[in-house]
Amino acid sequence: MCSSKVHVQTLKVLEPIASLSEARLDELASLCQTESVSRNSDPFRLRGIAGQAVYLVHGELALAYPDNFSRVLVGGSGEARYPLGRRGEMFVSAKAITDVELVRIDNELVDMMMTWEQVANSAPAEAQSTAEEPPRSLANWSILSGMFSVSNLKYGTFAQLPSPHIEELLRRFERTEAKKGEVIIREGAEGDYYYVIETGRCKVERMVGGVTIVLADLKSGDAFGEEALVSEGKRNATISMKSDGVLLRLAKTDFDELLREPMLHRVSAEEGRQKVAGGGQWIDVRYPSEYQYDRLPGAINIPLSEIRNAFGVLDRGREYVLYCQSERRSAAATFLFAQRGYRAFLLAGGMWGSAGAGSHSQRA
Repeated sequence: MCSSKVHVQTLKVLEPIASLSEARLDELASLCQTESVSRNSDPFRLRGIAGQAVYLVHGELALAYPDNFSRVLVGGSGEARYPLGRRGEMFVSAKAITDVELVRIDNELVDMMMTWEQVANSAPAEAQSTAEEPPRSLANWSILSGMFSVSNLKYGTFAQLPSPHIEELLRRFERTEAKKGEVIIREGAEGDYYYVIETGRCKVERMVGGVTIVLADLKSGDAFGEEALVSEGKRNATISMKSDGVLLRLAKTDFDELLREPMLHRVSAEEGRQKVAGGGQWIDVRYPSEYQYDRLPGAINIPLSEIRNAFGVLDRGREYVLYCQSERRSAAATFLFAQRGYRAFLLAGGMWGSAGAGSHSQRA
């Protein structure tokens, strides 16, 4: 059994993914592989089809069903355009009559891509068009934009959105052009918008001891501006354009309704302790001086200002319960974690509001 990359032409005849746009199929092809299986082998003896859409694209496959019924499926036939086991009773065994070739695709990924493509195609045309430039539908730019890349849809901000919010989110995003050197948000200002970079690059700077320090560069698909909106505080950095580009922005009220609340999964003190007892981890996002004085048992300290440095280091398969004094800083941190696909939970009310958590705190 061996694997190789899938060609877009192969995906174009498979249902229901054939209805995806060319750009989406290109992305999907880069994430799939064909699986070659030798004659007289059972393709599913070691690896079943649970959680996957599996297609026979070449060769002949004998499928046995309950009640001693069997049939032969031929790659390239009309019936083979559909995933195995989806159009009728599930088979109980399989045998390759000839050498066969299969394509396996993650079910969740397919469903996510189909959902976003469908709502984007049904969304109204972009309002900000000119007489010289005809309106572009959200379906067009959402496919090209890094914010709607497969990675972001599966692991990022949008992976956790309830389906009813998707179309409304697309409708409320405002598309705006920005010039090189233009300041988008300024340190110390009030938070008003959440931004996603469609094209171009930005730089993040902060004043430290009277000196401007460059903290990071941002690229297409990256988001910024969420911390001040979630924590209801001031902007903690200045972000300006390193090149000409296009930004998508969402007003604070829309951000709160469509992104902030759906992604903040609050838990009580008791629920938090249960998650930690089951292998989860407390994360204290306060300053080290606060953490050293009063912290929860077993908690690790990752201050809000350093949260981004933890991404890629912490185990994505583990659950994390974040807290601070009041919930304000931990809400911002939880959003950042959730935005990058971590299973993050917010201690409701923080240490002040969760008496159960506070009563079990440790003092250094």
